[in-house]
Amino acid sequence: MAVRMKDIAKDLGVSVITVSKALRNHTDISAATRARVLKRVAELNYQPNYAAQALVTGRTHTMGLIVPDLVHSFHSEIAKGLASILSKSGYGLVISSSEENPEVEKKAIDQLIARRVDALLVASTQWSPEAFCRVEDAEIPYILLDRFFSGLSANFVGVDDVLVGKLATNHLVEIGCRTIAHIGGLRISPAFGRMQGYKKALADHNLPYRPDYVVTHDRLDESARSAGFNATKKLLALKPRPDGIFCFSDAIAIGSMKAILESGLRIPEDIALVGCSNVHYGSFLLVPLTSVDQQSVAIGQRAARLALSLLDAKGTSKPKTILLEPTLVVRDSSKKSSAPPHSD
Repeated sequence: MAVRMKDIAKDLGVSVITVSKALRNHTDISAATRARVLKRVAELNYQPNYAAQALVTGRTHTMGLIVPDLVHSFHSEIAKGLASILSKSGYGLVISSSEENPEVEKKAIDQLIARRVDALLVASTQWSPEAFCRVEDAEIPYILLDRFFSGLSANFVGVDDVLVGKLATNHLVEIGCRTIAHIGGLRISPAFGRMQGYKKALADHNLPYRPDYVVTHDRLDESARSAGFNATKKLLALKPRPDGIFCFSDAIAIGSMKAILESGLRIPEDIALVGCSNVHYGSFLLVPLTSVDQQSVAIGQRAARLALSLLDAKGTSKPKTILLEPTLVVRDSSKKSSAPPHSD
């Protein structure tokens, strides 16, 4: 016969509520009591029956995560950060990929609502917040990750994308670049933020913003490498040729790197390159890539803690915005041997 929570409680002489709190890593029981409970749980190989508990508590002890893709490490790192916190509180994570397709995302949202996940976390590909009205109607707490909607009052955890654009562009200016191009995106909030940071950094250094030196692309994940390659080919045909390129993501920067090298140009001597995401393999590329680190694991961890606090909160609370500060990781793609002096 399967071990029940009340069996453990009776065995230890504590209440069922105490056992439940120990399993959820609740803070209002002592460390000694928690240790006793967890020791007995391990000895008896107790497995919580969440389906049965859900009938009583309304909680399924699962959260849903929807991301644009599972190929690029940024989203998998967010999932890693989420799982590291949620597992300690007895929550499972159901992960779905929208494949950068708004319709696929809507179906994934509906499926997770039907599964009655306790909370929903979404890095959305939508161009409007309409789909989240259904989540609100289902009374499921949700958190937007990395991408937000202007005008939608919702919990959000991400990075300061304006600062991302400024960090990357300022760095290119500081190493001597004067004709700086940007390969970016459309419609989603990180693309707008990074473009704004790019423009602001140019203005701060009295450098002109030239629309011809900006190439945007709709799909920034699945076809990012080819987008970066084709965009860079266009930029290389301009006169004067760019001497620095800031890319929306590392995946785009990898495509850009291929186009530059195939054209017989050198990185960074002819064109310096900066990406964004700081993927793990960035230091192993043919030219190790300078990148802006978005603290992807930390985004997941902060989002998990926020989700748990929403579930513990009594009543509704004002949506929270948590912005993490990006950092620049400098590698060979922007390490020029000598930068020419300049004055702003």
